[in-house]
Amino acid sequence: MRALIFDCDGVLVDSEALAEATLLEYLSHWLPDLNVKEALGQALGMTTANILAHLEGLSIHTLPADATEQMDSAIESRLAQELQAMEGADQAIRAISLDKAVVSNSRRRRVLASLAHTRLADAFGDVPIFTADEVTHPKPDPALYQLAASRLGQMPGNCLVVEDSVAGVTAARAAGMCVIGFVGASHVDTQQGERLRKAGAWRILAHMRGLEALVDEWQAGAQVASAQNAAH
Repeated sequence: MRALIFDCDGVLVDSEALAEATLLEYLSHWLPDLNVKEALGQALGMTTANILAHLEGLSIHTLPADATEQMDSAIESRLAQELQAMEGADQAIRAISLDKAVVSNSRRRRVLASLAHTRLADAFGDVPIFTADEVTHPKPDPALYQLAASRLGQMPGNCLVVEDSVAGVTAARAAGMCVIGFVGASHVDTQQGERLRKAGAWRILAHMRGLEALVDEWQAGAQVASAQNAAH
């Protein structure tokens, strides 16, 4: 049995625009010498701690010692009030019969809260969830996807991943997985599809209603490849 793995933020839930707005609000105050909006555009998909470290390194200012906790708490508070599931995600999850998992660079409590708040937890049922706090090096390092494949009992080549960020695509590809680049979230600009292709995405998906067809295409391609290998 093959596996379908979803990133969470920007794929299952339309959270990145809310997170970015919260980061922009805080970081414009903390790091006033930066063009924070531009810098954030290159860092989304990373953990909050890594985003903050990256931006702090560009600034002459120093962040508060508890900046990561402040940011995560502020983002999670906003998500609890405003978060929406990605359009079509619930139907896609229920329609596709492959084993499923969620692999996120967010902390576990945020992922669980997001899935519960949007009721996507009901669509998934009891699926494994892997989060950045389980590995030393989160995305774009492949460790989190390697952990997921190991725990799922899957070869990486039998895993299809849906990711919205360059960091996520890079991580999944480095782990040996096939990746669909998702560009249907509200924060995505017109260039993101090309960025994801360059990072190694196999196909670009603009709406979750197209996911089932891509899963079928991927499985058909894998079956052809397997038959060709057997013939040789």
